[in-house]
Amino acid sequence: MAEVDTADKLTRDLDWNLLRSFVVIAQSRSISDAARRLHLTQPSVSTALKRLEDRIGKRLIDRAPGRFELTRAGALLYRESLEIHGAVYRLSTLMRDVTDEVTGHVRLAVASHVVCPVFDQVLANFHAQHPRATLSLSVLGSSEALASVAARTASFAVCLVHRRDPKLEYLRLYREFFGLFCGPSHPLFGRENLQKTDLGGQSAVSFETDRLHDALRSVTLLRAESELSEKIIGTSSHLEEVRRMVIAGLGIGPLPLHVVARDVQDGLLWRLPPYDDPPAIDVHLVWNPKAVLNRAEASLLQRLRDAIAAIPIEQRTYGPSEADL
Repeated sequence: MAEVDTADKLTRDLDWNLLRSFVVIAQSRSISDAARRLHLTQPSVSTALKRLEDRIGKRLIDRAPGRFELTRAGALLYRESLEIHGAVYRLSTLMRDVTDEVTGHVRLAVASHVVCPVFDQVLANFHAQHPRATLSLSVLGSSEALASVAARTASFAVCLVHRRDPKLEYLRLYREFFGLFCGPSHPLFGRENLQKTDLGGQSAVSFETDRLHDALRSVTLLRAESELSEKIIGTSSHLEEVRRMVIAGLGIGPLPLHVVARDVQDGLLWRLPPYDDPPAIDVHLVWNPKAVLNRAEASLLQRLRDAIAAIPIEQRTYGPSEADL
């Protein structure tokens, strides 16, 4: 009974503004940094943190000279506060959506340069049937996109996936294949009959997720197989910027075959070995089953899921020739 009374008291007394401030504090490097982001004075932020710790009955931030970290209780509260923040953030949208016509706003978190005709066609059909619904597409790194879906600040995401969060749902939207490329100023550009040994020791550029323990693991293995220099000159989470560095001649870089096919035709990129068995990367549709969706979000999500169910993966696979498959 005492535990129930404590929970009821916390529910009555806890101020949402304290949780909102704590989310910012947890994402900051210091109280002064949090104060700047919240447009408050440092004493006000310190007082808010103290009030929240008193209400919760736990220390939330471990503070010392050169140290500013969440405690175990703070980390748990931060995760829950993100979900609460996402739910509150969406209330006004849900209230505006009470109408016979499908309206509402859809927030998509999309990995850089998603090239998928199925996805484009679903968007076109959705807009044709629901012209008053609005969309915003935020280009994010895949980890950020997944975090925004988990926090319910994005309706759903189209991105790479490495480790699956059991709280989220996943469907493979399409498959693409990667190859290695260089730009016009590179010494290997335009050379025929190259072998993997010709790439040995050459500098490289790549994606931030190009690591053995991350989403582009197979691309990492491709670079290693080609004996490129282990030192990566430049990285980015955006495909366009990796492409820019390759074209500019900073180094050899991995890019999706179907995305850069036009660049190859236009003489901006040159494909390098190995040519056989290019690594396959799957791009997923990801959503949060606990999120309360407005009618526009629910409609678009269902359309994407229906398209994935109806269209065989072979028709949602882009990049290599049949010989490569």
